[in-house]
Formats: sequence, structure tokens, C-alpha cells
Amino acid sequence: MSLTNRILIAMVAGIAVGSIINLLVHSTGVSEGLKSLVDVYFVNGLFDVVGRIFVASLKLLVVPLVMVSLICGASSLGDSARMGPIAVKTLGFYMATTAIAISLALFFAVLISPGAGVAIEGAADFQAKAAPPLTDVLVDIFPSNPIKAMADGKMLQIIVFALLFGYAISHAGEPGRRLASFFRDVDSVIMKMVEVLMKLAPYGVFALLSKLFSSMGIGAIFDLAAYFFTVLGVLLLHALGVYSFMLRTLAGLSPAILLKKMRPIWAFAFSTASSGATLPITLRTVEKRMGVHNSVAGFTVPLGATINMDGTAIMQGVATVFIAQVYGVDLSTGDFLTVILTATLASIGTAAVPGVGLITLALVLEQAGLPVEGIALIIGVDRLLDMVRTAVNVTGDATVSLIVAKSEKQFDQYVFDDPKADQHSDENPGVVPST
Repeated sequence: MSLTNRILIAMVAGIAVGSIINLLVHSTGVSEGLKSLVDVYFVNGLFDVVGRIFVASLKLLVVPLVMVSLICGASSLGDSARMGPIAVKTLGFYMATTAIAISLALFFAVLISPGAGVAIEGAADFQAKAAPPLTDVLVDIFPSNPIKAMADGKMLQIIVFALLFGYAISHAGEPGRRLASFFRDVDSVIMKMVEVLMKLAPYGVFALLSKLFSSMGIGAIFDLAAYFFTVLGVLLLHALGVYSFMLRTLAGLSPAILLKKMRPIWAFAFSTASSGATLPITLRTVEKRMGVHNSVAGFTVPLGATINMDGTAIMQGVATVFIAQVYGVDLSTGDFLTVILTATLASIGTAAVPGVGLITLALVLEQAGLPVEGIALIIGVDRLLDMVRTAVNVTGDATVSLIVAKSEKQFDQYVFDDPKADQHSDENPGVVPST
């Protein structure tokens, strides 16, 4: 059985086991001793430990992978004139898709009115962290200490340093060529580490989802059904509709092939709810299975994991309208434009970790003149939606990478069309096929 299928089975099994445990814990016919046993030894024991180890292992690879991939990509470009168009296209597409995402969210939220008739009981339970000013975000992009940036996981700073280092390598003559060869070797070793880690993926996915659903249960969805399904519907429309349309019209590539090859990435994204933790898998898939050359993928994918937050923008759009309707506030056209602009800009520098969307949502609500306390209303289902919007985010990263690579002729059509591309890592992770 392929790794992808094993991961999908683990997802379903984790949701089922977690939901059963949730029903067991809340059942009156079950002894307190059994409830305590399940909670201590399974939910907060086995599942918690395995899940945290798995996520930590994924995060272990993020900084070295981003650093090395970007250095390899920037150094392989050689001619600095090519880096400018790639950067401009990538940033332009990421910002455009985010603006489209928030616009769709606002449109459908106004059309459906998910906040109509919702009570505001307990709306004061959420204490939002202050979002940093945009000026601080822009200044913080440029590192004063690259080693500290790596230690702190400051992805934008790492990206800037790696691009500068890669550019310098490409223009340093013979020493640069020796160093570029070294980093290509390091990149191969890190990719091998990703393969090894993927062997353990089904167990990590099962543990993460079992713990999540054991505490929340499926029933959390139905408490805010209108809001939940509005966000979910727009997320699916954006992932399956907007991205597919862009890929077909701008790159002439088959959306069906893209969506099929995204399955393993979705599994990781859904279980971790973190674009950053999913980055090693996304980068490998985009390069090895979709045919995007490292010179492009090494730039677009890490940057996308940092600034491309289309799923988060969709949540913010629907949540803004939802909270406005709950509190009886009418939003003007100017308010909607403010929300679109703020949510688009707020995606830059947002950490690719679970739950960070609630912090940036506070900024959006403040700009729209809405009570931040209303965020408490959606906390109950946000974790579930966070998993889906992370899958949307990584789909956008792959789509933009393909479009940019195709336009820059840094794309292998044969690999993209080949359903068995990089199959060795799926069927037998860790085994490199002979050439």
C-alpha cells in the first residue's frame, strides 16, 4: 500500500477514534475510572507524545530546508536578471490570490448571512494579542543577525539572507562553484531526511487527529454550522475553483493532475494545521512530483509558506461579516475595502503556525471598527477550520510555483504528467531507484 493511502487511512482512523473517545468521556454510563484511564494514558499520554514528536520532527527540517533550498535556487540562477522577474511574479500572484480569497469570502458571507440570529453569550472570553504595526513587519524582514534569525525561526529573515548568500555564491567565481556544489549535496541529504520522516507520517497523523477530536468532538461543528460551512465552502471553492482556473489559463496545465499529486501534502497540512511544518513535504512534492526546478521551487515554496495565507484570509473575511451581523453593525463599502486591504497585507509576515489567524483577525476587526471580543464566538470551530485552510494555503503555494516555473521555463512537463514520478518515496520511502 502506498504511503499516501496509509496516511489517508490514518486520518480517517484518527478522526473516528478521537470522536469515539469524546463520546465515551461525555457519556454518563461510563465509570470515572475508565474515563481517567483513557484521558491520562491515551489522549494526554500516547497520542499527545507521538503527535508532538512528529510535529517537532517536521519543524526540525524547516529552517535547514528553507535555507539550503533557497541558497541552491538563488545560486543556480546565475544571472541575477532572472531573479527579479521570478520574485515579482511570485509576490504578485500571492498577493492577488489573497485579495481574491478575501473578496470571495466577503461576498458569500454577505449573501449567506451566517451571523443572523446568533447570540453573543460568552463573547468576552478572548484576549487578543496585539498585532505588530506594518512598519515593524517590513523592517523585521531584514535580519541583523542571520544566526539568531535561524534560531528563532524568522522565516522572512532567513529567506532574505539565503537569497543574498545564493546571489553572492553565483558571482564568486571558483569558490562560489565549490560552495554551490556543497550546498547541493546538503540539499540531497535533507531530502533524504524528509523521506525517512515520511515513514512515520501515518502514526503521527493518527495521533494528532485522535487527540484533537477526542477533546473537541464532531459536535463542535454544529454549534456554529452556518459560519463553519460558509468558511468551508469558500475554502473549497478557492482551492478547487480559483487555483484550477489559474493553473489552466496561465500555465496550460491540468488541474486534475495537480490535485491528485497534492493528496499527501493535504494529509500533512490537515493534521498539523501548519504551513511551516508541512513545508518539507510541499517542497519535495513540488520539485520531485510536479517538475518545478529547484531554482524556482526553492524560492516560491518557502516564501509561500510564509506570506501566502489565502485560507486565513477567507476565514477573516467570513468572520468579519459574521461578527458584524452578530453585533448588529452594518459594514459600508469602505469598510469592505479596508478589510480586503488589511487582510491582504496582514498575511505578510504571519507565522505559519496553528491558530495565528485569530491574531491577525483582531487587527482586521479593529480596522473595520468591530469588537475584537467577538472572536470568542468562533474559537470553538477555528481549530477544525485551521486544518482545512492550511491545506488551501499549501495548494496555493504549489499552484503559484507551477505557474511561475512554466513562465520562466524552469519546469519539466514530463515529470508533471508522469503519475509515477518520485513513486519510490511513496511506495518505499528511503529507497532511491537506480538510474
